[in-house]
Amino acid sequence: MTAVFVTLVAVVAAVGFVAGRRGGKLDSIEEWGLAGRRFGTLITWFLIGGDAYTAYTLLAVPGLVYGAGANGFFAVVYVTLAYPLFYLVMPRLWEVAKRHGHVTLADFAQAHFSSAGLGKAVAFTGILATVPYIALQLVGIEVAIQALGYGNSSWPLWAAFGLLVVWDYASGLRAPASVAVIKDVMVFTVVIAAMAIIPQRLGGFAHILAAVPAKMLVLQPGQYFGFATLALGSALAILLYPHITTSVLSASSQRVVERNAVYLQAYNLVLGLIAALGFMALAAGVHAGSSNEAVPLLLTRMMPGWFAGFCLAAIAIGGLVPAAVMAIAAASLFTRNLLKGRGADAATAKRISLGLKLAALAFVLWGRPGFMINFQLLGGIWILQTLPAVLFGLMGWRVRAGVLIAGWAAGMATGTAMAWWQGMGSLFPVFGWNGYSGLWALAVNLAVVAGCGLPTAAGAASRTAGTAQAQPRLP
Repeated sequence: MTAVFVTLVAVVAAVGFVAGRRGGKLDSIEEWGLAGRRFGTLITWFLIGGDAYTAYTLLAVPGLVYGAGANGFFAVVYVTLAYPLFYLVMPRLWEVAKRHGHVTLADFAQAHFSSAGLGKAVAFTGILATVPYIALQLVGIEVAIQALGYGNSSWPLWAAFGLLVVWDYASGLRAPASVAVIKDVMVFTVVIAAMAIIPQRLGGFAHILAAVPAKMLVLQPGQYFGFATLALGSALAILLYPHITTSVLSASSQRVVERNAVYLQAYNLVLGLIAALGFMALAAGVHAGSSNEAVPLLLTRMMPGWFAGFCLAAIAIGGLVPAAVMAIAAASLFTRNLLKGRGADAATAKRISLGLKLAALAFVLWGRPGFMINFQLLGGIWILQTLPAVLFGLMGWRVRAGVLIAGWAAGMATGTAMAWWQGMGSLFPVFGWNGYSGLWALAVNLAVVAGCGLPTAAGAASRTAGTAQAQPRLP
């Protein structure tokens, strides 16, 4: 099992390193951070899928089903909602970004509203939401390695950290893009094999469902509104994360982005099956110390030793790919939007990327797991507050940058306070409706924007283009 795991990770590490030797020089942020915007439909599909479906997805989604039942399937609903929204927004974002040389979402907001302050707010939010996300990918790698029997040793985390550093320095975005193909094929293999083998060993799906407590199989009436708002809010938020926008902007054409808005739905079939592993773990009598351990314990119990090593390697590699893209995306934000004019080049971005990965590693080594998870949940609430700047900009609406900053600040404060008041939970009751704190905070954000002057499309030429003819419009 260990030999298979080590061999696969070593092969993937080599592929990622070699990827940097191909293509253009990595002496600009556009080349290092977006691979020169050259990725076609297939690579973009694998890259976005590799970013959105992470190691933490492979552990946390079935882990949530294992611990909370049907509520865990909100992830399947939110990604189903996300791709129609993706089709409406991302092709136009790519077009505007390509035309004006934008590398980050903050570049777009800053240029369209002629406000460095708004650009910094978007960049700061993106970085703040990304660092704990990187840490959780390292946690996923750690859980996979612990399932091999290495206990609480920290050397695997340092090894993963070192690999990420080499990838980002030597290869930029090309490393995770190349490895994403391998990672996704491995994940698909694991899911197909699990669906073929585990139910058979447990007596079939009917026996699995019969072994799950009835109250865990369906949502209870009091959970409906929270489930729906959490799914909707998460669908909006996922489009705004830096690693997702980085993957989109690395595409070679607007048509590539449009195709992927359709093709990426195929991942949802796999995600539904991944979530079902939580019920299988319950039926198999898995007793996990934490919900994140349920899937690794299930796989090592139900699969042959060599294939269990393959499965755990897929989880670990599933953490390396998004962690690398997240670090690159956050470093690009920091370099272009917070340090712009003071050494905003690829060499600086690489150093910033190293610092961000060190911060994520520190989270894992010296932070509490609960704190990291809560911080990541806050990240979803925070990143959602950048939606007005992005959406109004893409629609070409006239809004003063100061108004958007005020709305952003109000939403950030409201969302943070709600999460803190609820013990860092995702839901908050308002007038008896227990809904997602991120959406409540976004409502406050939009109320502040509206209270300071409703956005209008009349005569609102895009400042990113400088002419009314170049005004962005949604497809």
